[in-house]
Amino acid sequence: MTAPARARGSQELIRAEEPVLAHNYHPLPVVVARAEGAWVEDIEGRRYLDMLAGYSALNFGHRHPALVDAAHRQLDRLTLTSRAFHHDRLAGFAERLAALTGTDMVLPMNTGAEAVESGIKVARKWAYDVKGVPADRATIVVTADNFHGRTTTIVGFSTDETARAGFGPFTPGFRVVPYNDLAALEEAVDETTAAVLIEPIQGEAGVLIPDDGYLAGVRELTRRAGCLFVADEIQSGLGRTGHTLAVEHESVVPDVVLLGKALGGGIVPVSAVVGSREVLGVLRPGEHGSTFGGNPLAAAVGTAVVELLETGEFQRRAAELGGVLREGLAALVGRGVVGFRARGLWAGVDVDPALGSGREISERLMREGVLVKDTHGSTIRLAPPLTVTGEELRGALGTLEKVLTS
Repeated sequence: MTAPARARGSQELIRAEEPVLAHNYHPLPVVVARAEGAWVEDIEGRRYLDMLAGYSALNFGHRHPALVDAAHRQLDRLTLTSRAFHHDRLAGFAERLAALTGTDMVLPMNTGAEAVESGIKVARKWAYDVKGVPADRATIVVTADNFHGRTTTIVGFSTDETARAGFGPFTPGFRVVPYNDLAALEEAVDETTAAVLIEPIQGEAGVLIPDDGYLAGVRELTRRAGCLFVADEIQSGLGRTGHTLAVEHESVVPDVVLLGKALGGGIVPVSAVVGSREVLGVLRPGEHGSTFGGNPLAAAVGTAVVELLETGEFQRRAAELGGVLREGLAALVGRGVVGFRARGLWAGVDVDPALGSGREISERLMREGVLVKDTHGSTIRLAPPLTVTGEELRGALGTLEKVLTS
């Protein structure tokens, strides 16, 4: 008989990744083996409170029973047909997602970057077919410090040199303006503009929240200019900020919304472009597609996600616990925190650089049993699952206080 494989510990597994995995990530040195709710456990059995939630992919926590059950039931029936055939889960998923977001049509994809790429294609096609922009002249206005994904098209209009350097030449047709600057946006829009593509809240940039009225101003400007407003809600949407969509804070209705991350419930990659029939209706068979987009397993899990959001429970939890988060962070200003931005259960926290980089603070929190992720400089991001309890949240804030003040 062959002897059973020897179990490897965390440090050995981390070392084993080095020669065989491309070095496109720099993870914290923790090896997660199990998880439930807001908690994860490493190989050695140490427990950590997850205050990142997969960059909002785990809005409903790890292994939410309703989502796991939906996946198990679908695994026993059907997982993939490709879009060459219809399947029995797709219509219901699209109907309920459209109703949840107040839109007409759904274009199902897999990853967030695919949703963004799809939104760009749809906007350009609309510009040529509906607006009448001359062929190959369509432009899309985006904002500085954006994060919409890492495909070559998307990094081409990023202002982050780490994302851009070494990956050109880039796709033309994009104009970059400062975020939260309506005057600059208006100056960049002209008769060739197909769309304005923005994040209602910039996540990767450090949870940057625009001034009140900015989103409404974008909506009015695009309406006057006869171009589309495309909102990337891949991180900010599906309950994270206390509403189903972050644009609802200003009662704004974009022409197109991009969804992902939490739409897959932390189980499978699911994304979607949702919008008006006038816009998404420009696509014809053969012009866009995805073998796995809208697959039966994704549709089953996505439908279960929509069912959770239809109750309003998670939106309410994010709004209510967001008050706890803001109160706790406000108490740390001047005591290691130099500033923060928060909306719902999402915050960017600027730590005094004298206390360490964002990475160093994240590592100290990890050693104390709390998982977060740094972004630029000395900023860390907090985005716990919407299932986190008030007690757990206060405990994490207490740990942050300990790390910053000890």
